[in-house]
Amino acid sequence: MTATPQDEDDDEEGPPGLPPGTPFYMTPAGHAALTEELRRLWSEERPKVVEVVSWAASLGDRSENADYQYGKRRLREIDRRVRFLRKRLERVQVVDPARQTRRDQVFFGATVTYAREDDSEVTVTIVGVDEADAATRADRPADQPRRISWVSPVARALLGARVGDVVRVRTPQGSETLEVVEIRYPDP
Repeated sequence: MTATPQDEDDDEEGPPGLPPGTPFYMTPAGHAALTEELRRLWSEERPKVVEVVSWAASLGDRSENADYQYGKRRLREIDRRVRFLRKRLERVQVVDPARQTRRDQVFFGATVTYAREDDSEVTVTIVGVDEADAATRADRPADQPRRISWVSPVARALLGARVGDVVRVRTPQGSETLEVVEIRYPDP
């Protein structure tokens, strides 16, 4: 999930809906993805944009130079994202769900199947705020569970539950009961 500039500026507060100072939990895969994004932006994309901006600046009049103006704007975007990633990676707490010993309960990193009130089943994996899928993510393969943030209403209702437990979740659409059907963790 890509953070917005507003999210990037508000990084000091902690995850949304939680007190300041709450850790940014993340799976090892999420940490690796953010680290790789930082590396790619800093080592590959930024140098290319700097080269274009330097070339465009050498042409003279910058006020009418679209390459220069776009390049400077893109540099600001890259630099903002790099600052955000560095701050986030400094504060992140990596939690490996494969090391979870209490596998009969829902904790961070669990893949949970639950039954809704209409008897449909939904499978989700509880991950960090920066790893969660957008609500309507269409590019996720159908056989992969949707990734939801551990601070989302559904995840918060499921945390600590066991197979057979019925939990109540309050969402903007209203209140709903969910029954935990299955809990899985990655193999150690």
